[in-house]
Amino acid sequence: MGDDLQSRRTVIAGVGAGGLTLALAACGGDNSPAGNATTATSAGAEPAPGGGLGSKADIPVGGGKIFADEKVVVTQPKAGEFKAFSAICTHKGCTVGTVEGGTINCPCHGSKFKIADGSVAHGPATKPLPAKEITLDGDNIKLA
Repeated sequence: MGDDLQSRRTVIAGVGAGGLTLALAACGGDNSPAGNATTATSAGAEPAPGGGLGSKADIPVGGGKIFADEKVVVTQPKAGEFKAFSAICTHKGCTVGTVEGGTINCPCHGSKFKIADGSVAHGPATKPLPAKEITLDGDNIKLA
């Protein structure tokens, strides 16, 4: 019986880890409709100030793009107006997951933040997303 029990534990542990990997992989894709939001990641550590995030063309008007590795979300509330905020929800520290419907949305507990100023549109968060400084260098968006 000891060998059978050990084999079952090994199978259960393998399935559990595989299931977790599959679940995490499913969360990592960008299934958002075009024009609403995208998520970008890059290899390496958090960029130094002045690091490039992307092109202005990558940020949809009325939406935004989440740069998960940099922990920044860049929005364009109105044509030509770019804003940046921390991508870390002020409720429990989750990384926000989407930008759509005029809000930056946290998948953990449903908090929503306005793309124009980072203020809370829907709780449970009670504090706004902190603003981040960016600069525009031609068509490029950079962390300040």
